[in-house]
Amino acid sequence: MDLNYSTEELAFRDEVRAWLGANLPAELKDKAYLPKEELLRWHRILARKGWVAPAWPKEWGGTGWNVVQRYIFEEELGYAGAPPIIPFGVTMCAAVLLAFGTDAQKKRFLPRIYNGDDFWCQGYSEPGSGSDLASLKTKAEKKDNHYIVNGQKIWTTLAHYADWIFCLVRTDPAVEKRQEGISFLLIDMKSPGITVRPLILMDGAHSVNEVFFDDVRVPVENRVHHENAGWTVAKYLLGHERMNTGRIGESKRELQKLKDSNKEKLGDLRWRDRLTRVEVELMALEITNLRFLDRMRRTGQPPGADVSMLKIKGTEIQQALTELAMQAADPAAPGTQKLERRYLDMRKTTIYAGSNEIQRNIIAKMTLGL
Repeated sequence: MDLNYSTEELAFRDEVRAWLGANLPAELKDKAYLPKEELLRWHRILARKGWVAPAWPKEWGGTGWNVVQRYIFEEELGYAGAPPIIPFGVTMCAAVLLAFGTDAQKKRFLPRIYNGDDFWCQGYSEPGSGSDLASLKTKAEKKDNHYIVNGQKIWTTLAHYADWIFCLVRTDPAVEKRQEGISFLLIDMKSPGITVRPLILMDGAHSVNEVFFDDVRVPVENRVHHENAGWTVAKYLLGHERMNTGRIGESKRELQKLKDSNKEKLGDLRWRDRLTRVEVELMALEITNLRFLDRMRRTGQPPGADVSMLKIKGTEIQQALTELAMQAADPAAPGTQKLERRYLDMRKTTIYAGSNEIQRNIIAKMTLGL
C-alpha cells in the first residue's frame, strides 16, 4: 500500500530498500535482543552512510529528507528486519538538545550521539511514579555548581549498556503543582553513587533495570533548559517517543510472515477473520501516522496529545500479531520457543511510554476536552 507516493518517493523507497538489502548484515536481521556491540555496529553502519539521524538538521548530520521520506525510511527499516536504532540518544535526547540545549551542550553531546560514542538511557519512571510521572520523588539539591541527586529510577531500558542517562528530578519539593519544580538533567552513568540492578522480565530477558542514585554529583551545566522547567522538556520528549511506538514497518513484516507461514491456517474462518481485522487496523494506523507527519511538515510543530493514538493502536496491533502467531504455532515445531519469547516480550508494549489507559485519558482531556 503506497498511499499515493509520488514517482520521486517511490524511487527513494527503492533506493533505501536496495541499500538495506546490500548492507544489512544477515546476522543482525529480525533479532529480538542484541548485545550492545551489535546494536552499535548497526548504528555506525547507518552513521557512515549518513542515515542514522534523518530528523536532525543538516548542520548536525541530518539528511534533509522531508517527513514522507523519513517515514518511508523507518518503514523500510522495520520491514527489512533491521535492528532498532536505540531511540534514547538519537531520537529523544537529541530532540531535547536541539530544542532546548545550549550551544555548548549541542557541541558536546550531539556528535557523540551521532557517531555512537555514547549510549543513552531514559530515567523517567520510579516506583510509584510510572504513568503518573509528575509524582516523581528523585530529588536534586543544588550546592554551588553541582546538583546532588538521590533517588531511584525503575524499568530503565538498557541502563546496563548506557554511558549517560537523561533524568527528570525534583529540584523544588515545595511547589503546589506537581508538574512544577522538576528539572531535566544529563547524568554520566560512571558517576560515583550510581548503582544499576537488573530486572528480568517474564520472557527471561535482561532489558530493563533499577537505577539508584546516592549523593550523585551532577554539574549544573548538565541541566537542560531552566531549573524547575523540566516538565516542558518532558512533554516535548514524550511526543517524540510516542511517534515511534507504532512500529508500523515491523508490524507489516510480522503480518506478512504470518500469511506466508500459515497458509493452511487461513482455512480457519475465525483465525482468518481476526487476521483480516488486524490488517485493516494496521492500514488505518499507517494512514493516521502519515496524517500526523503531514501536519508536522506543514506546521513545523512537534506532535500534540493526539499522537497517543499511534501508541495505543500500534502496540495493540503488535500484541495481536503475536497472539495470532501463537494460535497458529505447532508446539512441537522448531522456532516455537522464539515465538513464545516474542509473545511475552510484547506484553510490555501497552505499558511502556505511558500505559494505554493513561494515553486514553490524555486524549480525552487534551484533545476532546472531556
